Amino acid sequence: MKLTITISAITAIFLHALAFNASAQVSDGVVKIGVINDQSGPYADLAGPGSVVAARMAIEDFGGTVLGRPIEVVSANHLNKADVGANIIREWFDTGKVDLALDIVNSSVALAIQHQAKEKNRVVIATAVGSTDFTGKSCVPTSISWLYDSYALANSLVKSAVQGGLDSWFFITVDYAFGLSMQADATRAVESAGGKVVGSVKHPLNTSDFSSYLLQAQASGAKVILFANGGADLINGLKQAGEFGLAKRGQTIVTPLMFLTDVKSLGLEVAQGLRFVTAFYWDRNEETRQWSRRFFDRHKAMPTMVHASIYSSVRHYLEAIKAAKTDEAQAVVAKMRAMPVNDFYVKNGQIREDGRLVHDMYLVEVKKPNESKTPWDFYKVIRTVPGTEAFRSAQESGCPLVKKI
Repeated sequence: MKLTITISAITAIFLHALAFNASAQVSDGVVKIGVINDQSGPYADLAGPGSVVAARMAIEDFGGTVLGRPIEVVSANHLNKADVGANIIREWFDTGKVDLALDIVNSSVALAIQHQAKEKNRVVIATAVGSTDFTGKSCVPTSISWLYDSYALANSLVKSAVQGGLDSWFFITVDYAFGLSMQADATRAVESAGGKVVGSVKHPLNTSDFSSYLLQAQASGAKVILFANGGADLINGLKQAGEFGLAKRGQTIVTPLMFLTDVKSLGLEVAQGLRFVTAFYWDRNEETRQWSRRFFDRHKAMPTMVHASIYSSVRHYLEAIKAAKTDEAQAVVAKMRAMPVNDFYVKNGQIREDGRLVHDMYLVEVKKPNESKTPWDFYKVIRTVPGTEAFRSAQESGCPLVKKI
């Protein structure tokens, strides 16, 4: 009897020690995830509060704890200002116990805070960050790009348009890192396909009046007018292009980046026929529909590709902590790279040395009003673009972390 008690006691102590050891690997006794994005400006609908909803869903579905410790979410509005975003991240990393900074949705903010992730050994996962520098010359060991970049958005779309005879282009570009990266990648795609860029004009972020820019585009005589912007800027630009009658005069409007919420704001009468590349569409299959309906019940809007990528990235991050048995950034990112990403958002996704999650993209076309059967029934999927085709290679990225062949 005494022997049995002794063995039982030893077993209990051993199990307790194991549990304590696992819990001790979580810094500060909590895994804290910080969602930083535009909560009130031109990108609030496509990300904003919906990103926080998606992050909380991922945590709840994971079980609410990891390695025996709670998982918490905090959020902040960077106001699309790099200095504001950098200050928030500095406070989060220095005193806020934040382990993962997530979303961002502004290339200038992302590039401003990326070096802090390296300095403080924290993880940063970007969603709607278009600048290729994030996984290029500015890459750091603990940053990951989960959604897209300007190369993936522009390359396939632009080349197919040029090959179809649309060989002269004019750009209307938002004047910060994302727009400039988009214009550069689209220019390379136009020229490599045999077309030419006849002009461009830049506008400030959150512009309401596009009339002067549209007049310049019209005067250029270009066959194609490409909007290298997004969110409210894109919506305003497209609406005013319609009022100017540019399409009726024979000029084609191209929008490499659009979100479901953009189409909702424009309406199908205005948006019909637009083609662009997206990483996610809620109505693509039964798996995407099931998750999206759950999201809709909470947010009262169908998810954009940002919202889907937030859920996917948070779940993968938490699975990596569980596998690594620690929330230490380098160890977690190593596990994230080692494990393929498999969920409703992406199948067999792989994170490369440069931080790029390589996954399929989808060329879609906005439906005509009479083709849409239900609310949010907006897209026709024209083609799946394989990840290896959608994204530039790691060797082309310019990331110093990539081993040279």
